[in-house]
Amino acid sequence: MIPTRFLEGLFWLCVGGSGFSYVLYPALLSLARTRVVNRNEAAPLPRMSVIIAARNEAKRIVSKIESTLALDYPLDRLEVIVASDASDDNTDALVAAYSDRGVRLARTPKRGGKEAAQAHAIKQSNGDILVFTDSATRLDADALRRIAFNFTDAGVGAVSSEDRLEVSGAEPTISGEGAYVRYEMWLRRLESDRAGLVGLSGSLFAVRREVAADDWPTAVPSDITAALLTAEKGFRAVADPLLFGHYADLQNPQNEYERKVRTVVRGMAAVGERRGLLNPIRHGLFAFELWGHKVMRWLTPVFLIFVYLLSGLLVLRGVVYGVIFAVQTAFYLAVLLAWLMPSLRRFKPIKLAYYLFQVHLALLHAGVRYLRGERIVVWNPSVR
Repeated sequence: MIPTRFLEGLFWLCVGGSGFSYVLYPALLSLARTRVVNRNEAAPLPRMSVIIAARNEAKRIVSKIESTLALDYPLDRLEVIVASDASDDNTDALVAAYSDRGVRLARTPKRGGKEAAQAHAIKQSNGDILVFTDSATRLDADALRRIAFNFTDAGVGAVSSEDRLEVSGAEPTISGEGAYVRYEMWLRRLESDRAGLVGLSGSLFAVRREVAADDWPTAVPSDITAALLTAEKGFRAVADPLLFGHYADLQNPQNEYERKVRTVVRGMAAVGERRGLLNPIRHGLFAFELWGHKVMRWLTPVFLIFVYLLSGLLVLRGVVYGVIFAVQTAFYLAVLLAWLMPSLRRFKPIKLAYYLFQVHLALLHAGVRYLRGERIVVWNPSVR
């Protein structure tokens, strides 16, 4: 028979583990010394290459090109490259029509995924700063200038935007995805002001050429790997609080689950490939960030399962355990009811409970798929 004291100790260890990434990690990180970005808005503007990843984007590519060319940045310091991942619709023809305005098409000979298309475009680019975005993202007019201002700090190797979710419909409330994005942006600001970001916003980010030139990933997500490459090369990845990438909410919220699973599987692959950065002796605070934001986040659903099981075993050992078990049971019952009766998701507490469960189920599902050896390189993006 397992001693009760052992079960109690394991229970509280799992409670700490389940809340580490969301509560304890940012609290500890906030105690670390902050580092400012020395932005010089009077410095000469660098040469920029804007690389737009596209796969069958005939419906949006024209507006994306037009809006990019209209950004407030000198055209003689700017090149626009559309990285077509072997599109088989009218995307390439539409891009080719802009050749007289300096827009270039970099088409991969066969479909290899977003990162393979980006790598193909990098080889054809000439900019000192490489900016990555996609067709679904809307940029503010000053976006490129804001990126340039950050790179006047010689210690900055990558710059990330902050995501701005544009919720569809008349209801002005933030969707589950939107609430999660807001939390992530707050956490990224903490990291940016310390050892640097451990992941960039895939909708809009930029890197120095020396960060991207030698080892651009083709099988793992570039938004995470770019941040890891930046740290490996002795730079810091930062977020600019005034640089935004605007994108629409998912047309079908059910796609959020698969998108989350795919994102986490790919993130695990990226960190696994550069796992040396997890060594705190060599990488100090950045390693702590990588453990806290990524690894411990991915382990959270495992801790939550043990918290529920152990609180059930200890329910007669004290009021605290009974209350914790009851609260968890009510939470899971609310989720079950929301699944059986979708109309209940109109109520904010149930909607939030359902979304939180979905997020952590996706983390668990992704972990299983990753451990089974699954890797995701090519996929069809969710419709926005």
